[in-house]
Amino acid sequence: MGNQRRLCSIPELVAGVRNLAALSACKDYADAVYFSLDRFSLRARAQEIKRDNLDAFVEAVKGCGLRAYMAVNTVIYPEDLPDVNDVIDAASRAGVDAIIAWDPAVICAALDRDLRVHISTQANVSNGRAAEFYETLGASRVVLSRELNMRQITEIGQHTSMELEVFVHGAMCQAVSGRCYLSAYLLGKSGNCGDCAQPCRWQWTLHSEDGAEVELGGKYLLSAKDLCMIEHLSELIDTGVCAFKVEGRLRNASYTAVVAGCYREALNACRDDSYTYEQAHELKKRLELEYNRGFSTGFYFGVPGPEGMGYESDMNASPVHRQAVGVVVNYFPRQNAASVRLLEQGLTVGDRIIIEGSTTYLEQEVESLISDGKAISEAERGQDVGLGVRDRVRKNDRVFKVKRLSTS
Repeated sequence: MGNQRRLCSIPELVAGVRNLAALSACKDYADAVYFSLDRFSLRARAQEIKRDNLDAFVEAVKGCGLRAYMAVNTVIYPEDLPDVNDVIDAASRAGVDAIIAWDPAVICAALDRDLRVHISTQANVSNGRAAEFYETLGASRVVLSRELNMRQITEIGQHTSMELEVFVHGAMCQAVSGRCYLSAYLLGKSGNCGDCAQPCRWQWTLHSEDGAEVELGGKYLLSAKDLCMIEHLSELIDTGVCAFKVEGRLRNASYTAVVAGCYREALNACRDDSYTYEQAHELKKRLELEYNRGFSTGFYFGVPGPEGMGYESDMNASPVHRQAVGVVVNYFPRQNAASVRLLEQGLTVGDRIIIEGSTTYLEQEVESLISDGKAISEAERGQDVGLGVRDRVRKNDRVFKVKRLSTS
């Protein structure tokens, strides 16, 4: 029953965003965005959206024609309950379309205020009966466990009328449904409270019981590759899910723009029944140029083996890296120019740059540089330089150089 209803359309594309810049970057591609406040979020470092600017942020989301989903998905302790109620009140006043939650206290608080509830992947929903349980509570959607394969997802959809959402791209956790205790144990920073220090991305050495070092092929023994399903969207659509989620509430706006754009292009082609292997391959090549830890298909085709782990690579496997350059000191709209203080390194005409802030995202080539009223071809670290810009930038925006590293 539920499966027939969901199969009638292309799944909703839900992108993670951290601020207005990321929203602007994906507004032409996503159908909805998910975000969090500066508390009760599994991305505690996402601090730019707060209660005092939540109304304006949600208004901006709606102004882009998108739906706004707010994550309130950490462990909730007794002393947190008054603040949780205040946060849900603020979400209700702002017109948030759904609360992403798994703690019953948050679920009840949202339902008491007639807000839709999407059950977080933290709940590890892995079967149809579990989905139906949350439906009896009043939830409208379940973000399924990341440890399910396609056959299992299809089966769940055939036995529930609940909306089902799955991840299609982004970071994977080495613990089931992200419930990791390694960071809390080693560093006192709980991943379940949004403060994970990511020790799984460290270099590790494995020792045997007798103290001998075990010879292994890599150093990053716990680091899972990122999920990428761009080559298998048609198969995933056939499972009957209603929404595809792109992880990345801490990623920069460039990442958000490229990833959302690639999946939108793929979904449009799927809608037209014109999606080809060649197009999927080209889109994956574009995705590989953004921050990633290598790609895998996660659990969709079975339990991943060594191919799902990034043993040999550090945090970023992309050949394209962003390098800090400096900061915008002033903006001159009549001249279409910005004054930039080159704090970390110099700039040369022709360099590819990104200018980014909480409300700014601009990517362009350096077309003109001015120093002491004269046009120059390059500027050195330590200078204040005039930079021609194609759109508005703001004081304190950061300037980055985009460089492709040699793979030889």
